[in-house]
Amino acid sequence: MGDHALNSSSCLQIVIDLMQQRGVTLDDIADIVMFLQKDYIPDLSLDYCKESVYSVLNKREVQNALLTGIQLDILGEEKKLLPPLQAIIETDEPLYGVDEVLALAIVNLYGSIGFTNFGYVDKLKYGKLAQLNDKRAGVHTFLDDLVGAVAAAASSRIAHRQKQEEECLSLDSQQPLG
Repeated sequence: MGDHALNSSSCLQIVIDLMQQRGVTLDDIADIVMFLQKDYIPDLSLDYCKESVYSVLNKREVQNALLTGIQLDILGEEKKLLPPLQAIIETDEPLYGVDEVLALAIVNLYGSIGFTNFGYVDKLKYGKLAQLNDKRAGVHTFLDDLVGAVAAAASSRIAHRQKQEEECLSLDSQQPLG
């Protein structure tokens, strides 16, 4: 067992470092979150989106999904997988859905709006997702879906918080009878 096996804060930093090594920053993911939420929250800031991304990445289930997917992408890039999995991951075979299933494990943590957001950004390939989907830029079969899932989850987190704030304001503005 490695030094970082059960330490969540170390695991978080490893995940962030691995994503950066693969060309993805927290700002890249926050940009996707901003894209998803800007029409619904007028004064939304990139910093708030980044804070939400960081909060999602703090979840151990999310870290585990990212560690697994990134490792499989790296092994695919290094041609260290057995056939036919090597060809499937290297080419991002359209009928191979394990990458999406792993991403859905992240999205599932934040409810049905997360699924909608994930489907939307997965289809649209907004921002960094377009670069990750470009097969010439390396093997990112898992990472493109995982980044989309983190963005969708962070976006859902913001939407849920916004709704809670609106409900609290509504309750505060009601005058007691009497």
